[in-house]
Amino acid sequence: MGAFFGAVSRRDVTLDVFFGVDYHSHLGTRRAGMVMCNPDGGFQREIHSIENTPFRTKFEKDLSTFEGTCGMGCISDSDPQPLLVRSHLGLFAISTVGAINNADELVDSFSHVGHQFMAQSSGEVNTTELVAALINTQSDLLTGIQYAQEQVEGSLTLLVMTEAGELIAARDPMGRLPVLIGKDEDGYCVTFESFAYGKLGYVDEHELGSGEIVKITAEGYEILAAPRDEMRICAFLWVYYGYPNSNYEGVNVEVMRYKNGARMAADERAWGIMPDVDYVAGVPDSGLPHGIGYAMESGKTFARPFVKYTPTWPRSFMPSDQKVRNRVAKMKQIPVPELIHGKKLLFVDDSIVRGTQLRETVEFLYGAGAAEVHMRSACPPIMYGCKYLSFSRSRTEYELIARQKILELEGEEGEKHIDEYADGRSERGKCLLRSICEDMGFDSLSYQSLDGMLDAIGIDRKKICTYCWNGKE
Repeated sequence: MGAFFGAVSRRDVTLDVFFGVDYHSHLGTRRAGMVMCNPDGGFQREIHSIENTPFRTKFEKDLSTFEGTCGMGCISDSDPQPLLVRSHLGLFAISTVGAINNADELVDSFSHVGHQFMAQSSGEVNTTELVAALINTQSDLLTGIQYAQEQVEGSLTLLVMTEAGELIAARDPMGRLPVLIGKDEDGYCVTFESFAYGKLGYVDEHELGSGEIVKITAEGYEILAAPRDEMRICAFLWVYYGYPNSNYEGVNVEVMRYKNGARMAADERAWGIMPDVDYVAGVPDSGLPHGIGYAMESGKTFARPFVKYTPTWPRSFMPSDQKVRNRVAKMKQIPVPELIHGKKLLFVDDSIVRGTQLRETVEFLYGAGAAEVHMRSACPPIMYGCKYLSFSRSRTEYELIARQKILELEGEEGEKHIDEYADGRSERGKCLLRSICEDMGFDSLSYQSLDGMLDAIGIDRKKICTYCWNGKE
């Protein structure tokens, strides 16, 4: 994933950009950058690794060197950015978010003109540099941005800052991610998370539509390319990685999660599969509101049988080494023995992807004396790796636990029946649930239905991307 935050104003916006980017730290764990447009021309820029140190700590020492009425920054789970680019279109800074599945082909398309890209240590090209190269093939920035988005297979949302102190924001043509504009008395900002600018004194001004491109100055914003009618915004914004205070397409994340958990409980009661438990809990942190919704609807007591210790390791996958990540995840789980020993527990997690950490969580709970552990997923079984936002980082779909089990149960024949396996009430679906329970050590397992999740989001279903679950574009 990743995200950007930009601001342009009649006053200095250094602190707005600093705190605005920091408020997006939940969307990326590898690198971050800030760049300010100098009052006298040119840019100031810093890029740091944030794999083992939070954004705020890394960039706080740079604040004294930054100054400007226009600036931007980003959190990135992939390449170093923002990049500074000088071309016939002028000097500009650029940050991108998305997934480019045809990057190799696009790089090869420049070979006939002798264009050279800087290779990273992995040998791959920085995708933001690739996007900039595509933009620079055209006669102006607007045409270049539209051309780059047309050429990319996957998704591309981006932010550009010109030397003239203007911001140009472009939402992906299918609207996979949100882009919002906030306003205060001195200027404007552009961001992913609406709560970020709310805390900085900005108010809601405009939410870009699919493919919409806007130019933002201290005086206002101008629509350079009108929005398209078609949209496929990522459902996981509400289910998992969106921040609780944020709104997308008018729907608040936290409220959606309460509704989602309540819908799961109501369906389980209607289907006669709700277990008798002492406590309902959410797997921290994004599973908590789904669990609250489930508890309220089921009438069961909500509790926190374990908490995560986060002061030193705010996110379990921050360390670059997998062994260290696994150990950190285990070290963070601090039990409340009085709420575990001898108790029947039902946990709601936001999703079950590979199941590695969840298996360790169940072992930890039984080790602490739990009598039963029932697991619920706030979304359907993930059957396909994301090709639009790199949400699930699996190298192959058979790293996904649901697909692993289908392969074990039925071999290649199972590939013809993925829809049945995704339905927990079908015979194949029940077989999948039993297999995962046996492997993971759950006393019972249930997934939210696709219908239930979409109803909880509440916007037009045709506007929501469900590729991870049903493989449909």
